[in-house]
Amino acid sequence: MNDAYDSSKELRALVCAAMHSGEPLQISGGGSKSFYGRATSGTCLAAHSHRGIVSYDACELVLTARAGTPLKQVEAVLAERNQMLAFEPPHLGQSATLGGAIATGLSGPRRPYAGAARDFVLGVKLINGQGEILSFGGQVMKNVAGYDVARLMVGALGTLGVLLEISLKVLPRPATELTLVQHRTPDEAIEVMNIWARRSLPLSGCCYDGDRLYVRLCGAGSAVRAAHDKIGGEVLANAHEFWQALREQRHAFFDGPLPLWRIAVPPAQPPLDLSGKWLIDWGGAQRWLKSDADAATIRRAAADCGGHATLFRGGDRGGEIFHPLAPELFRLHRRIKNAMDPKHIFNPGRMYSNL
Repeated sequence: MNDAYDSSKELRALVCAAMHSGEPLQISGGGSKSFYGRATSGTCLAAHSHRGIVSYDACELVLTARAGTPLKQVEAVLAERNQMLAFEPPHLGQSATLGGAIATGLSGPRRPYAGAARDFVLGVKLINGQGEILSFGGQVMKNVAGYDVARLMVGALGTLGVLLEISLKVLPRPATELTLVQHRTPDEAIEVMNIWARRSLPLSGCCYDGDRLYVRLCGAGSAVRAAHDKIGGEVLANAHEFWQALREQRHAFFDGPLPLWRIAVPPAQPPLDLSGKWLIDWGGAQRWLKSDADAATIRRAAADCGGHATLFRGGDRGGEIFHPLAPELFRLHRRIKNAMDPKHIFNPGRMYSNL
């Protein structure tokens, strides 16, 4: 692309300088998801200029791009070949980059049916905390001894290294897409979403807004029509706009000043007894809650049913944002952090205050 630029040498020099001085770095891409995670301090390491699509093999369904490449550019290139990022990464702003999508590890409505962001990462190139440029994985799915570093970078919020390049598996766009709407109670919505998930239906999205259940079907025309006959419901005319508004948190549910919690629970879990306004996504597995209830109450309710809760937006960004780790998991996180970033210069405290 015309705006492609390799700034890996400049980024490496900045990392080496920070390594020797001990000055922490705040890794920044497009800044569209800077709200996510804990508030941190340090010298800004701007990676948005390191951009451009390195390679794209449409026949092999593999794309490699630099981390600062705008997400909308990646999606536009794929759309020209009728392909897509199947995990539907949220942009949450016009400046979203591919690196930010991978660093946050966020996935859209298609996630339960197609897979999460980490399921599509084939390999990465990065700068570690010792100023080394390293490559992990490749352009085919394969396992190696030790940690799967390429996938460890997904959702690490830049705490393990500076992403330089990402290789991803992409998928063809479905031939037919249809969204159906039904009026349901919360209990009914959760029940039928789980019933449908156990059947051979071409689901690609199930969301409940407190009154209406939205079901997206994708695939061959005959399969979509057959599923429509089984499920029933009214066809939604502006379906693309609806799912995009949900993915980008422009749905009316997300309006207002109350803190936004993201609660992960087993899909069949009945509605939780917490005050606030709810939206259910991912066929029941992801529950969004707008509430001023205290963090301990929300996290206890999530943990009691085998889930966890994240303070996604608003609230105290200097406090703990993510669900506390069990001691053995914290020790594992610390070992990985020490191996990748011995001096803890990358986004210290972005995920947990003591990591």
